[in-house]
Formats: sequence, structure tokens, C-alpha cells
Amino acid sequence: MHFFYLDEAGCTGRDLSNPEQPIFVLGALVISDEKWNSTKERFNRIVSRYFAPSPVPADFELHTEELLSPHGDGPFLGHDRTRRNQFANQMLDLLANRSHHFAYFAIDKSDLVDSLPANLQVKDYVDFTAPYIVSFDYMLSLIEWYAKVKLGRSARAMLILDEKAEFEQDIRSVVRHQKYLVPQSRRLKWIVEFSYPINSHMNPMVQLADLVSFLTKKYLEIENGYRDSYDAHIKDVYRDFYKKIDDRLIRKGVVQTDTRVRAASYYELLNSIRSSPSRGWRNKVY
Repeated sequence: MHFFYLDEAGCTGRDLSNPEQPIFVLGALVISDEKWNSTKERFNRIVSRYFAPSPVPADFELHTEELLSPHGDGPFLGHDRTRRNQFANQMLDLLANRSHHFAYFAIDKSDLVDSLPANLQVKDYVDFTAPYIVSFDYMLSLIEWYAKVKLGRSARAMLILDEKAEFEQDIRSVVRHQKYLVPQSRRLKWIVEFSYPINSHMNPMVQLADLVSFLTKKYLEIENGYRDSYDAHIKDVYRDFYKKIDDRLIRKGVVQTDTRVRAASYYELLNSIRSSPSRGWRNKVY
């Protein structure tokens, strides 16, 4: 069994014009069941070393927005920025050393506005005014493809996502369509279960999914010109974070799982709204 922990960053519901959140990211951390306990133990050791010699704060939960806010926030309030950056890098290195993977779909909300209305016969159950739902629908197809093609016929996927009251009915509709209402050949078979985390502060994988999604969003904002006020050093820091994420992606670019001619417009739309780094981003001089 492979667990896919989904978390989002930059979610403003159906508000597509919020200047503080121009990019939406739905990310997934991929962890196999046999690696779960060891990764959790190593996560706890990194946290303990960070706060040592003091004890870990009661009910500690890693929120990346608190970790990387300009002056730190929550349990990281007033902590040296270099030390906090090192902590984030240690968590990313943990995931790489444990051979875990990532997936995400990112939307530039201004491009989505320009693409509306999206009248697509193959996706009439998707609300294209909601970046979360557009991304969730695509991520189901991506994860199904990955489990089937890359993990082997005996592999199965379980999705664990935060409860989103605002989108509960939309999420149910998307799952219902992909599991039961599309033709048999395109139904979800490798994704066998959906769940919600019982307690996120007891489940570090949810917190690590937050880390990956938040860092991806921040770097895509930099790359797409939304954070030009950041100094070059900060841009380089986020690029270094993103390099570690990019190296572990299960797929770069959109995977086309529906080969029907009538589906072409859907994939054209995904490519037109998808936020991605610019060409040569790894070596760009900021």
C-alpha cells in the first residue's frame, strides 16, 4: 500500500483575484506502508534536535508558514532564519534519503480567470471556478496512472486529505464520477480508499505534505513574477528548496490518461493554467 498525503497551499476558495495568493498548489507526499514508521521516527529526531536542549513544545505541529515567516511564528517565533532554513532542508533531505516521492498540480489563478468559462464535455462535473477541485480531479488521474504504471499491478493507493467543508460536495462528486460513472476502462482501480487524518499533529506525514506544498507555491510565485520584491538571497533559498522537490517528482508535466479526441481541449486547458518554473530556472541569476 502507498499512502498519498494531500495538502494545499494558496487556497482562497473560488476567489481568483486575491493578490496575496496568486498561485494555488495541491501537493501529495507519497510514502509506502513499510517505510512509514521509520520516517516518522526520523522526523521526530530532527524535531527534537532542533529544539534541544529544550524539550519539544507541547502539541508541536510543523506549519511551514510559521517556520518560514520573516521572523518565525508559533514555536519558531524569533528563531534565527538560517537555522529555520536548515530545519526545512533537513526535512526535505529526510524525504529524499527515504526515497519518498512528491506530486503536485499548481494553478496560476490569473490564467484560470482568462480561461473561464471552461465548457468541457468530458469534465462537466468539475467546477472550474475552484482551483482545488480542478487540481483534485487531475491529481486523481495522476495518482491512478502512477500506481498502475510505475508501482506495479499489485500496488494500491490510499489518499489522505484534509477535510475541506467548502468543497465536500464537489470532492464527493469528483470521486463518484471517476470511480463509478466514467466508462469501465477509465475508472479508478488502483486508488482503493480515501481517508482524512484523525489528528494532524500526531501524523508527521500530513505536516511534511504541508511543507512540500508551501515551498512549491512560494517558489512558483517567485518564478512567475509575483515576488519580485524578495531579495536575491531569499529567491535562491526557495529555489534550493524547490530543487529537492523537483528531483523527487513522480511526473513533470501533465500526464494524458484520456486519449479520446474530445479530451484534447481538457489537456490544453490544464497546460494553459498550470504554473511551472521557467526554462533554465535551476541556473537563473536573480
